[in-house]
Amino acid sequence: MRDASDDDLVAAAASGDPTAARELVGRHLAPVVAFSHRMLGNRADAEDVAQDAFLALWRHAGRWRAGGGASLRTWLCRIAYNRAIDRLRRKPAVPLDAVLEMADPAPGAHAGLERTAVSRRVAEAVAALPERQRAALLLRHFEELGNPEIAEILGVGVEAVESLLARGRRSLRTTLGAEAPELLGASS
Repeated sequence: MRDASDDDLVAAAASGDPTAARELVGRHLAPVVAFSHRMLGNRADAEDVAQDAFLALWRHAGRWRAGGGASLRTWLCRIAYNRAIDRLRRKPAVPLDAVLEMADPAPGAHAGLERTAVSRRVAEAVAALPERQRAALLLRHFEELGNPEIAEILGVGVEAVESLLARGRRSLRTTLGAEAPELLGASS
């Protein structure tokens, strides 16, 4: 089953083959959860979104068109994107100072905390971007998808993806640029 294409596995899963379904989950669950986690900032919500995406796949597996345009990964990310946006719009934001910080007890915890602080600040800046800019940046730089796939997931044209990426990067440069000396000083 490892050599089978996604389209063949979807067809087999639609016919009730549990091995094909397990193989599809093994191939695609981690990237869908990772993308959802980056969008939502919450692992439990990300797992729920990924589960929703796979439930949608199982519901529609019998109608899946092999070679019908979107790759399975693109289709799953599109479902995850839509579910994540729905959750973000429903869920009130939690103030950052309400989140408890836990110290790392491992040796070298101070350096780890500094790196964590820089990563957290970058994540905060990315989270503050408008939804589409954030999604485009996450899909491009973390999921390593190409602009045509991102366009399909977001339901926009390739030129719009390029614009979203440029505006998102410009916004991050502006936001984090002023903090660069402080951030770089924290990590050295």
